[in-house]
Amino acid sequence: MNAHSHIETAVTAAVAIENGSVLDIPLNKLKASPKNARKVPHTQAAIEARAASIAAKGVLQPLVVEPELREDGAATGAYLVTIGEGRRQALRLLASRKRIKKTHPVRCVVDTVNDPLEISLDENVSRNDMHPADQFDAFRDLTERKGWGAEEIGARFGVSAQVVRQRLRLGAVSPKLMAIYREDGLTLDQLMAFAVSEDHERQEQVFEQLAHNRQPYAIRRAMTQAKVPADDRRAIFVGVEAYAEAGGTILRDLFTEDRGGWLEDVVLLDRLAAEKIVALAEGIGKAEGWKWAEGHLDYPSAHGLARVYPRKVERTPEQQAEIEAVSAEYDVLVEQWSHVEDLPSEVEARLKEIDAKLDAFGDGYAFDPDEIARGGVFVVLTQDGTTRIERGLIRAEDAKSDPEPEAVEEGDAPSETSPVETDEPEEPEGLAPLSDRLVADLSAHRTAALRDALAANPDIALLATVHAMVLRAFYAGAPNATCLDLRLISTSLAREAEGIEDSPAERRIAERHEAWARQLPGEAGAAWAFVVALDGDSRASLLAHCVALSVHAVRGWERRPGVWDHADTLATALALDMTGYWTPTVRSYLGRVTKARIGEAVREAVGEEAAERIAGLKKPEMAQAAEPLLSQTGWLPPVLRTGTGSASAVGDQPADHDDGPGEPVEGGSAVIAAE
Repeated sequence: MNAHSHIETAVTAAVAIENGSVLDIPLNKLKASPKNARKVPHTQAAIEARAASIAAKGVLQPLVVEPELREDGAATGAYLVTIGEGRRQALRLLASRKRIKKTHPVRCVVDTVNDPLEISLDENVSRNDMHPADQFDAFRDLTERKGWGAEEIGARFGVSAQVVRQRLRLGAVSPKLMAIYREDGLTLDQLMAFAVSEDHERQEQVFEQLAHNRQPYAIRRAMTQAKVPADDRRAIFVGVEAYAEAGGTILRDLFTEDRGGWLEDVVLLDRLAAEKIVALAEGIGKAEGWKWAEGHLDYPSAHGLARVYPRKVERTPEQQAEIEAVSAEYDVLVEQWSHVEDLPSEVEARLKEIDAKLDAFGDGYAFDPDEIARGGVFVVLTQDGTTRIERGLIRAEDAKSDPEPEAVEEGDAPSETSPVETDEPEEPEGLAPLSDRLVADLSAHRTAALRDALAANPDIALLATVHAMVLRAFYAGAPNATCLDLRLISTSLAREAEGIEDSPAERRIAERHEAWARQLPGEAGAAWAFVVALDGDSRASLLAHCVALSVHAVRGWERRPGVWDHADTLATALALDMTGYWTPTVRSYLGRVTKARIGEAVREAVGEEAAERIAGLKKPEMAQAAEPLLSQTGWLPPVLRTGTGSASAVGDQPADHDDGPGEPVEGGSAVIAAE
């Protein structure tokens, strides 16, 4: 037997003799064990309380320790505290305050047989103050290191195997997210939503993407997006070719029309889309001189930033004369060569030169250089795969010290708390009622459409205004019989319907709002003179826009039957046609209702035979199959349908949405802007 074997045998014998011994060990010989299952440290308040208890009653329960060994197996003379680290810290606190000596004897039980992590975990599992994350990590360690299954671990700790499986899955969440959970940056419900998938990269990506909406249902939906159709906005924006060149794979169905197939690597697609939109934003910010620029795949609804708009540029007489001269020359050249298919090179070059000159002059509106120096830009991916640029956003720290109050607080007012969607229950039979979440979503789209349609019909907007005023003046408690909030608070709809900022109605509203903002004077004190100078039609259009912003007809958890009835009346008066604002897709409706509801929609829109053809499919496949069947039919769920009344009943014809709403122009007259 060699020397090393002699030492190993001697140490093993010494450890075996000491196992189970009760010793009084000097406090300064006790150390924290790296094998302790508790990683989140005791709070100072907890240590103070424990120290007070020990000072009064002594240590009531012995600590459990194991000898500290060097790498060669020799004992150091110190002991590692497996159970009782909180008591050890409390004793050290008493020693630092000279209440006890540093060599104060501490009653300990020596344990060299049981696994230190297991017995440390055993003590803490039966207590409520152990952080759940530590349980998750310790259970995972036992599985990985000892190879124990859920049943064996459950038997050792008196919990069900299902509970163990849940904790093991939570223990497999990304260490980055687990660290945030330990610091209370995530709730347990949110962590469970992330644990749907074990892909750490995807978990972290979704965490970053959902910075403004980390509801568990939104996290779970994002985590379960296994594949992306080729007509998805991200795929259109990035380009299928660019995705394939980056190593992404595409799934194709050889037997049916798959509209380009499905992109399988969602992580790669999201990364490419994020990188492209961030680069685009940075390029715009640098080229235009903005202080900052951000790119977002989804509009950051809760950004809380102020907004400034470009103002009319005062041109010199020389500049105006040059613009008129080159514009006239352009018109002459176009008229002169309109009959020629291939323009002479010198004519084509001159037209391009004139275009460049006019582009350099701009459209007559520009941001103040000071606003550009303080402000920033959002570049946001839209639902059709293009980008939307929002300029003139001002952070709080960059705002002027004496900002002018906004006439309308748009999108900042809190809305009622909406119920959170939970996992879909077992498929009911028959036509189950639509979920509250979906009803709120649909009625949010209808509210946006009502706002847009009302803004295009000044006469009805005035009628609605007078009606609301009469209710407030003459009928106590009657204001709830109107869906107009005439305090000019525009409640954000983003919390009720994800992505609504990019809907047709909201985009038209934003464009109309910016058109008016560009015309209004920079100082609030000059606004009265501006309004007085408007002609009647322009003033009525401005009133209609402001009144439309106040429409609030979302059907949320709060029951407001009078408001909803008035919204129906207003929709009828406006001849509101929601087919121009909303279509039934898997995302907007079909993936969020029961199979019976999907069948009902197809039956109403296409016919019984089409409904029967897809009835036997599983719900996800049934929803996918129903989408193309409904896409061109104009079918709407009852929540979005308008009654049979007509706008002529109130003295006006419905607005023509092809022409669009009235917009402000120089000199105070209204024009019809093509949408």
